[in-house]
Amino acid sequence: MTVNDGAPAMTEAAEPSRDALPHSAEAGHPDETGTLNQDQVVLIDEVGREPHAPTRDLHVVNDERLGIYDAIVGDREVAGLTYNVAGDGRIVLLATSVIPEFRKQGIATELIRRVLDDVRVRGKTVTVRCPIVRTFIEHNPEYTDLIDREHPGATQGHTHLP
Repeated sequence: MTVNDGAPAMTEAAEPSRDALPHSAEAGHPDETGTLNQDQVVLIDEVGREPHAPTRDLHVVNDERLGIYDAIVGDREVAGLTYNVAGDGRIVLLATSVIPEFRKQGIATELIRRVLDDVRVRGKTVTVRCPIVRTFIEHNPEYTDLIDREHPGATQGHTHLP
């Protein structure tokens, strides 16, 4: 994984859809609305499927200054996972986004995998606020040991959508 403190932030983040689907209050949304937007539904579906072959030229850059792991394909930022650093050796994973034209290609899955691998190497734990990361961990239980026991965030219950 590439680490670069000066990497630029995503410039083409996906706009949330106006169509929202009901979801349990444990969804892990920072606003605690318990509602998934259509963009989140698409990404949850992606990370819940069988693993994709990783994109050949996908690079992940951790911009610690802005608190985002950027996924870069070629020279374009195509996805990101935002986070906050907690003072107790913990990273709070907030939200995952992928530019629409790059969805359903395994980019969200690979981005989350690489972020969690980086967290493991750094000896930190995570609080999961992002429902997409939560779904990824549900389907990849080898990462459950990274969830902070005192501050797990939204980690229980599988996402069921109509």
